[in-house]
Amino acid sequence: MRRSLPVDAAPPVARAYESTRCDVCGSGERDEELLLCDGCDRGRHTFCLRPIAARVPTGPWFCPPCAPRSKPVKRFPMTQTKIVDFFRIQKGAEDAEAEKCGLFQDVKKRRKRSLVMHKKRRRILPYVPTEDKVQRLKQMASLATAMTSSKMKFSNELTYIPGMAGRSCNQATLEEGGMQILPKEDKETIELCRTMQKRGECPPLLVVFDSREGFTVQADADIKDMTFIAEYTGDVDFLENRANDDGDSIMTLLLTEDPSKRLVICPDKRGNISRFINGINNHTLDGKKKKNIKCVRYDIDGESHVLLVACRDIACGEKLYYDYNGYEHEYPTHHFV
Repeated sequence: MRRSLPVDAAPPVARAYESTRCDVCGSGERDEELLLCDGCDRGRHTFCLRPIAARVPTGPWFCPPCAPRSKPVKRFPMTQTKIVDFFRIQKGAEDAEAEKCGLFQDVKKRRKRSLVMHKKRRRILPYVPTEDKVQRLKQMASLATAMTSSKMKFSNELTYIPGMAGRSCNQATLEEGGMQILPKEDKETIELCRTMQKRGECPPLLVVFDSREGFTVQADADIKDMTFIAEYTGDVDFLENRANDDGDSIMTLLLTEDPSKRLVICPDKRGNISRFINGINNHTLDGKKKKNIKCVRYDIDGESHVLLVACRDIACGEKLYYDYNGYEHEYPTHHFV
């Protein structure tokens, strides 16, 4: 046990935090974003860390030299059985295959509509999975690697956990100002993509590790404008319960007039590839030019859902970025890449 100090002991000497500077940039400015190491008392800005810290963490923090060594990222085994178990892929769904073919025919018909109709309202397109099964296995293994390293479980749907917000709380009609309803044609496209994902036909995306941005997602094939990428999934919780959360990927789900009923998606324990798509620095023109994904909330069957859709053509090898701030400007992005 640690012994207490004698009654007549001298008071502890205060540490000169006022003179602390960032070990990386050498500046003592922006002290509200300057982290002090609990091991060596040296400072580092949140935006000077690699990967960048989204916010000041609560609790103890250690700089890279003092932090315990993290284990290197261990690649998920590229074994068919392992992948099937991890993503809970369904086998032998012949009815689903027939339904998929029918939906594909419907999508082709919609693409042949006149240019006037196309300009009036653009339709969401289904993603085109990679035909090469080995490469598709590599894509899924890259996502499984990132999720395993982040101690996450795969879920392609919103999850409602006891003690958090219940499903009955997710009512799109409560959205302040109203929420747009997903049109029937787009809903069929989303259902088609969900069917493909259950069969192991994933979007052509790779999750890679970047020393500056951490895990990030890049296109593994050319992706057309308005292509559905993924639904943002995770545990649904009340925003007020996450006021002091250190998570860097909390997503707005429902903005109600009553602050106590506002909902967010938290993909820290469960989620999908959307967890690793990075937000852009929307405070600069160069940052905005990187944006190739838009984040849209829709009313689907009375519930709010967050969809990620390509907002321009994306070339193979290009990293995916979306406006994490959205229109509510609740999350800081001025230090994002």
